[in-house]
Amino acid sequence: MTVTRPAGRAPLLPPTEKPRVLVEHPDFYVVHKPALWLTHPVRARVDVPDLLTFMRAETGEAALAPPHRLDRETSGTQLLSRDADAARRFFTLFKEHLVGKTYLALVHGSPEWERTTLDAPLGDLGLGGANRIVIRQAVVPDGRPAVTDFRVQERRGGFTLLEAYPRSGRLHQIRAHLAHLGLPMVGDKIYGRDPQAFLDFMETGQTPELTARLLLARQALHAARIAFPWSGTQFAAEAPLAPDLQAFWDGLAHG
Repeated sequence: MTVTRPAGRAPLLPPTEKPRVLVEHPDFYVVHKPALWLTHPVRARVDVPDLLTFMRAETGEAALAPPHRLDRETSGTQLLSRDADAARRFFTLFKEHLVGKTYLALVHGSPEWERTTLDAPLGDLGLGGANRIVIRQAVVPDGRPAVTDFRVQERRGGFTLLEAYPRSGRLHQIRAHLAHLGLPMVGDKIYGRDPQAFLDFMETGQTPELTARLLLARQALHAARIAFPWSGTQFAAEAPLAPDLQAFWDGLAHG
């Protein structure tokens, strides 16, 4: 018997958490976006919940807007402005690179350094050779400037928990820079150790077999902290490592 999948894109795993408010400020919210939630609605993915729609329904505030965006698989701190004036102020802050974002990443391997800064331009790798993924970024000579600071937090069982601070905001910057350093992120379908993973994901969705190959059902990237000047003071908010990443880390042998 032949079983065929209905036409359309491959199914996605449903999220297991709901967003939660970390900070309620008169001008904005800082919300913990769980992995597998979009930041805002995307027409092509009506089967995926998004943070903006959820928060507008929860608060009754139709003016909520995201001044930045986390990838669907990335968890952590997401800003939502509460009115047009706050949205304009955030636009300026991001344009002037005054918003600092610190990420946590779980990677394969253990670097020789405790801290390093990678200053390496990023751009489209281009199809051909071993690359069959259009959106894949890579360190290329004619790329756009990209700088990321990395710091080791802990090493455990052949894996490393890294803190990443991107000084620029290029597409897939942290993931592409980690791949360039030979430290592929756990669960990463595009920049990880398995070059076939993303193609299989597009065909079949997140199957148990694919999760077993990647060790996680999503890329191990978490937006842990966001900081920016606001009304004369320096504001900062933090989100503890997401439960699925913490569980993976806790399950590893020390040393």
